[in-house]
Amino acid sequence: MNIGIIGYGKMGREVEKIALKKGHEIKLKINSKNINELNKKSISNIDVAIEFSKPESAYNNIKFCIKNKIPIVCGTTGWTHRISEIEKLCIKNKSSFLHAPNFSIGMNIFFEINNYISKLLSNKNYVASIEEKHHKMKKDIPSGTAIKLLDDMGQYYIKKNNLKEIPILSKRMGKLKGEHIIKYKSQIDEIRISHKANSRKGFAEGAILAAEFIENKHGIFSMKDVINNL
Repeated sequence: MNIGIIGYGKMGREVEKIALKKGHEIKLKINSKNINELNKKSISNIDVAIEFSKPESAYNNIKFCIKNKIPIVCGTTGWTHRISEIEKLCIKNKSSFLHAPNFSIGMNIFFEINNYISKLLSNKNYVASIEEKHHKMKKDIPSGTAIKLLDDMGQYYIKKNNLKEIPILSKRMGKLKGEHIIKYKSQIDEIRISHKANSRKGFAEGAILAAEFIENKHGIFSMKDVINNL
């Protein structure tokens, strides 16, 4: 598979390492210094684009790929208030798009665990909270992963308990790759589940799996589709 990496920073380089190990080829590497090289000619050589840029760049990068019918996998967060526009454009152009706030297989299993727990604790006397920790350079606060956890809990826990919101505590420190902690606390006890990323490798491996999955497909997909296909 010929891959184009849009956002050739730390995550982009990790994606490149994993892709090459798996026998794929990197035909395009775009960063802020050579964004002009993202054009119709350059993307005609790739089968799938993997996007890990910045919140202010992601929308236009994705839009460009979709209009040119290049399947795109995106892990950039902080821009998803416009994701419905991208989804409509994807359907209109009969292209393919997969966005995930977190590509780690372990984190996506964590999503399912939290969904299950939030169902069990609906209408119970537990107060929930979310905490997320990331490196100092991460721009979006709270993290896209924390927002997804909150959205998932909104389907069960928040709705059933008639709550307005669940607080998210965000911390930016050192070189942390990412840690998410969810607490369900009552007067009797406390249930705590957490996921901590030790390296970017898990995110990169998940992104490559997503790229392999989305190649030659049309539509809008999620990491749940990828995992169910494993």
